[in-house]
Amino acid sequence: MEPQEIREGYLVKKGTVLNSWRAVWVVLSEDAVEYYKKKTDQSPKGMIPLKGATFVSPCQDFSKRMLVFKITTEKKQDHFFQASHVEERELWVKDIKRVITCLQGGRQFARKSTRRSIRLPDKVNLAELYTLMKDQDDGVRERKLEQTNRVFNHCFTGATVVEWLISKGKARNNAEALMLATGLLNEGFLQPAGDQSKEAAESAEQTAFLDDPKALYYFADSGFFCEGYSSDEDELMKDEFRGNIIKQGCLLKQGHRRKNWKVRKFILRDDPAYMHYSDPSKADDPLGSVHLRGAVVTAVEYVPDAKKYDIDGNLFEIITADETHYFLQAATGEERKEWIKAIQTVSKSGK
Repeated sequence: MEPQEIREGYLVKKGTVLNSWRAVWVVLSEDAVEYYKKKTDQSPKGMIPLKGATFVSPCQDFSKRMLVFKITTEKKQDHFFQASHVEERELWVKDIKRVITCLQGGRQFARKSTRRSIRLPDKVNLAELYTLMKDQDDGVRERKLEQTNRVFNHCFTGATVVEWLISKGKARNNAEALMLATGLLNEGFLQPAGDQSKEAAESAEQTAFLDDPKALYYFADSGFFCEGYSSDEDELMKDEFRGNIIKQGCLLKQGHRRKNWKVRKFILRDDPAYMHYSDPSKADDPLGSVHLRGAVVTAVEYVPDAKKYDIDGNLFEIITADETHYFLQAATGEERKEWIKAIQTVSKSGK
């Protein structure tokens, strides 16, 4: 009986021989993780058995890479993967951990009910806590704060986080609140924004969160940007980065010149309606952007030169207001529908 496929999608993987990071197609089954150079390959480039394996998330072995998790096999071989955003990492982490647990107990993998508990468990789930903090009505309020000739947009202070955790009953006192906030920082859910919070995060042996009205932080998946005077750490951001992030993830994109297809990380923002793309194996510095105001997006069954590169299925096209054509491929038909719907909404409402 063939192992059941549990999850599949694009992740960035560190090479086992070289130190290079490359986007690969990853398939999680009931007993292993297989990774392919591209989705259409029939044979995997490698296979990681999960029986007897251990798992670390977040993995902080790489200071310049967030959202990394590590699988160590029974034979002590380390494998590092990087997700494109927090929610994606948490989905992979949840399923891989459960596969390992099932293998240890000799049980078959079965998904748990997705019904949420009203109260947080004794052992706090930081992913759930992060979701509560981002709630638009009852969460931590994002603000525009000015500091040392700079304006920080979509951020909040460390003191605000501590106060929210205590007021919502997530922590009994300041010490517990700081412990939870530090956990959120170490997990990558919260990011330091200003000089004071960055220095605290970088100088401590274990990342320190500051209960301070001058220490600034932001949500990892927010529309944060800084304007005004810029240092090496805080670059002057363009207007097109101001929008809230509506959707993000990896897609295959056809090049305009060579017509080859490469995995790119896309971030869709609502206003002023831009979709930026970058190389997922490197930093998030955009390689380009698509202005979506007035754009048309539709599913397509045929793209010129696509089959030359074994690209087939789940294709869609964006035609911008200036008639530039972008051809993309989603991992699944459902994902294609989600991207098309999100882009259609932004193209009508953005500026």
